[in-house]
Formats: sequence, structure tokens, C-alpha cells
Amino acid sequence: MSRLLAFAGLPGTGKSTLSRALAQALGATWIRIDHIEQALREGGIADVGPAGYLAGYAVARANLSLGLSVVADSVNPLRITRDAWRDAAQAAGAELIEVEIVCSDPIEHRRRVETRTIDVPGLVPPDWDAVLRREYESWHRPRLVIDTAGRSLDACLSELRAALG
Repeated sequence: MSRLLAFAGLPGTGKSTLSRALAQALGATWIRIDHIEQALREGGIADVGPAGYLAGYAVARANLSLGLSVVADSVNPLRITRDAWRDAAQAAGAELIEVEIVCSDPIEHRRRVETRTIDVPGLVPPDWDAVLRREYESWHRPRLVIDTAGRSLDACLSELRAALG
């Protein structure tokens, strides 16, 4: 059975680094909403709104329907976005695993936001104040939580893989 691993977390928590590493380790399709949204901007859509997420859900459904597992990487800040990933998995008959990435050390989190290298050409990352102001609803159902504070990628990936079984 294919699986949709829907990642969530504020910018700078390590979400993209960890989701990319997991997709590579599993041989899964990696869908990063930042890539989709930036491509839409480059295509002349200044205000992408929900279009990036909608495209991501569609690409996830298509890959899940092929029997492929998908790792979806996005801030995924709202109940409606989380429910949409769930709906994509259900539509394809896939298992959904929701993963929230946090960085519990605010000093480390801020340092990451302020010093990170952006690997999506043209993407303008949020500054620390924007991260703090970001709407991020509390969760309404169980999920895996990985805290990346003070931990290596390998340690976080090992914890995640162990939790996935």
C-alpha cells in the first residue's frame, strides 16, 4: 500500500531537510510546495494563494494512485490544508502519516531562519518576525512529532524511520 507522509512545521524547523532525506531513503516521490509556488510565481502568478497546495494535492494523488509513496513538504499550517492531504490519501486508497517537525529551542530556531541557505532559486524566505507572525493552527488529531533542536539530521531521520516501522 502506498503511503502519504504529510510533513508540517514552521519555516526553519528542519522540515525540508528531513523530508527530503526521508524521501530519498524510502525511494518516495518528494513534493515540496515551495518548488510549486515558486514555479507559479515564475510563470507570472504574483499571488499564488492556495494554488501551490492544490497542485501539490493533485500531484500527490496521481503518484499515490500509481502505488508510489509520497513525502509532502509544506508548512501545512491550517486544519483545512491538513485535511486536504488526508483527502488526497483517501482518494488514492493510501495510508496517511502526518509528521510535524518542531524546533523547541527558540534561539536555535531563530538562528536557522536567519542563516539558512535557500535551495529554491528565486524563493524569498520569511524573516524571523514573519515566522513568529505566521498563522499555525494547533493540531486536532494525532501525528508524529520530531523535535530537531540540538539534533543531527541522522538522529532525526533514525527516530522518524523507527516510528514509521
